[in-house]
Amino acid sequence: LKKELEVIGIDNLMTGRIENISNFISNQKFDFIEHDICKPIKIKSNINFILHFASPASPFDYLKFPIETLEIGSKGTENALKLALEKNSIILVASTSEVYGDPLEHPQKETYYGNVNPIGPRGVYDEAKRYLEAITMAYHKKYNLNTKIVRIFNTYGENMRLNDGRAIPNFINQALNNLDFTVFGDGSQTRSFTYIDDTIMGIYKLLMSTYNYPVNIGNPHEYTVNELIHEIKKIIPTTSKLSYHKLPENDPLVRKPDITLAKKILKWEPKIKLEIGLLKTINYFKNLK
Repeated sequence: LKKELEVIGIDNLMTGRIENISNFISNQKFDFIEHDICKPIKIKSNINFILHFASPASPFDYLKFPIETLEIGSKGTENALKLALEKNSIILVASTSEVYGDPLEHPQKETYYGNVNPIGPRGVYDEAKRYLEAITMAYHKKYNLNTKIVRIFNTYGENMRLNDGRAIPNFINQALNNLDFTVFGDGSQTRSFTYIDDTIMGIYKLLMSTYNYPVNIGNPHEYTVNELIHEIKKIIPTTSKLSYHKLPENDPLVRKPDITLAKKILKWEPKIKLEIGLLKTINYFKNLK
């Protein structure tokens, strides 16, 4: 919208909130359609770009909606690809670092095929995204469709839900309310956290590029879960203590993107340090009613 493009947003609000787009509703260049993309998408106007991000992304959500998650990755993706074909649009689809599963290669390059348990509890999300990549490449190769695939690593920032179930909002919520931090395993498992503005810039640069294959967009600076909690406690005075629980099945022990490709073809790397991004996110949650 800042670039004066006309934007159509489509969402069935399964996990999203209409409040997140309230600032745009009055914008004449923005139109919102409440719709389930597992049903055919009909748009009359011409479309230059399609960005397909539909999917529950938090384990809290995809474990609650396992069938829907698989259908969005399969039927929903195919509907988006058919629309791109019909409109001769460039299409960018959102994949995930979860296609690497619990990786045996570290850090993870785009050439790594992953270590995924298709029948484990996380399989509904992992395999939905792996299928999304497969069908996207099939449309690219069969129809010469102009496709982009972004593999997004853990991203955080304003407008997340406090009860999202992912690490950063979870720990911020617990710290603000002096509740014990819920730590799975011994807290030594690692994650790479990218602030939302950095992720968006990486996605935009990929959309505008000529590259058609998967690209990692993430922060190569790795933190253990225990280190993340320590960073949050530096900002929020809290009496919360660490409460350790059994590690969920197939929970990745390490996660770190190799962003050599993004640096080379997109001239992109994240700029915002964790402590700055956390401060912005924490201030957002503090100001929630």
